[in-house]
Amino acid sequence: MSKIKSLILGSAATVLAVAGAQAADLPVKAKAVQYVKICSLYGAGFYYIPGTDTCIKLGGYTQLDVNFNGGNYDQPPWTAASGIDVAGRPGDMYTTRARNQFNIDTRTATEYGVVRTFWSSNFEFSTGASFNASTGNLTVDYGFVQFAGFTLGKAVSGFQTPWGAYGANNNTSYLLGGYDNATGITQIAYTWQFGNGVSAQIGVEDSRTIDRGTLINASNFAFMGLTSATALTSAYTNNYGGNTAPDIAGNVKIDQAAFTLQFSGAAHANHANYYGTTEISGHPSDKYGYAGSIGLQLKNLPTGPGDKLSLDATYSKGAIKYLISGVTGTATAQGMNFTNFGSPAFAGSYQSLATVFAADSVYGGFGSNLELTTAWGFRGAYVHNWSPNWETDVFGSYTRIDYNNTATALICNAFVSAVAVGNGYTCNPDFNIWQVGTRTAWTPVQNLTFSAEVLYTYIDQMNTGSFTSAGAGVKRAGVYDYKDQGLWSGNIRVRRTW
Repeated sequence: MSKIKSLILGSAATVLAVAGAQAADLPVKAKAVQYVKICSLYGAGFYYIPGTDTCIKLGGYTQLDVNFNGGNYDQPPWTAASGIDVAGRPGDMYTTRARNQFNIDTRTATEYGVVRTFWSSNFEFSTGASFNASTGNLTVDYGFVQFAGFTLGKAVSGFQTPWGAYGANNNTSYLLGGYDNATGITQIAYTWQFGNGVSAQIGVEDSRTIDRGTLINASNFAFMGLTSATALTSAYTNNYGGNTAPDIAGNVKIDQAAFTLQFSGAAHANHANYYGTTEISGHPSDKYGYAGSIGLQLKNLPTGPGDKLSLDATYSKGAIKYLISGVTGTATAQGMNFTNFGSPAFAGSYQSLATVFAADSVYGGFGSNLELTTAWGFRGAYVHNWSPNWETDVFGSYTRIDYNNTATALICNAFVSAVAVGNGYTCNPDFNIWQVGTRTAWTPVQNLTFSAEVLYTYIDQMNTGSFTSAGAGVKRAGVYDYKDQGLWSGNIRVRRTW
């Protein structure tokens, strides 16, 4: 019996050993590896870059704009490039722009705090630009590093309010009366966070990114004889010298659930070229201009969920880009200028125009000083949500540009000596610009919005009387009266954000 038992147990052990050996030879299913891991430290949409402790977020949008009686992004028709009122029949009744925007946001936690990089670029194709059928242009709106409180690179100016000129409208660059630079400005800035939504920022910024105002040498009058519509806005060449000092800009901000309040300030160097064309003629001494702004946004209004009211007021002296900025006006060496013709349906004095220009300062012949230009303005915007899918906005602005008595005399004496004026002509380069508009948006599904906007701009110029033109480009020769001009423009947009 003991021999039979031993045989049975031995056989069983042998079977188990063979089965174990066969099982060991079978392939084992590998443990799942999470190649893309969600990063919840910085909000929705961030993921860890595989193999690193850096989080990344990709974003962007695809957008189509159709603009009527103006330029891209609802630019009023105040230049030959942006509307029929200046260019006549050769001008475009509408323009289009297709844009794809792409941005990359990375963040890494370190012993110095979060290190962040951000890049945003646009790939776009526009009506009237010098592209062939398959090319467009590439822009770099933002590209900066943030580290230990510092911002280094192309980022939003410290002077700008968090909402910029996007309080309620589609198109930021053409609502005047306050600072906006939707494409960022190169800077080195430092931000203090005091807690409870209170912060402060100070920085140095590139003084001539995008547009800055003209610096006029009235003794170097370069009037073009009205041979083209653009000549009216380039009567003075820009007599800024080279970059000598960056702008200094900063803010103090209180950001709460119910409101955001910001005080901003900036200083800008007016550095003129020579009195004449060479160094021997000398030059006026530099002067610093400045600007200040207060902005208030009210949120969680009782009129409805998501409703908000955005207000800001700005004052500047010798730093006009903090009031009229971005890509506004004529983006040339002549700075920011605005021209509009009335209807030329009748000959003689029935033809009219307004032409005004925004200059930081003015000087004349040898020994004269820089005369800084005073400017102020305000903007308001209200957003109302009828439902989660429908929104209606109203917005407006007022801008006032005032040249002092010395600057006015320098400009007017040069103009009158070069142009055939008459019929009660009086010269005054001061001007106001009023704007009012409305926008309605429909969002049928999340992140897809269709919107339509209409804008009315009124150029209130101070010249009176008329002058005789030999012909301004497509405009007929004859007598043109100085008159205020009302300009209508519109925009339709579809945007899909992802």
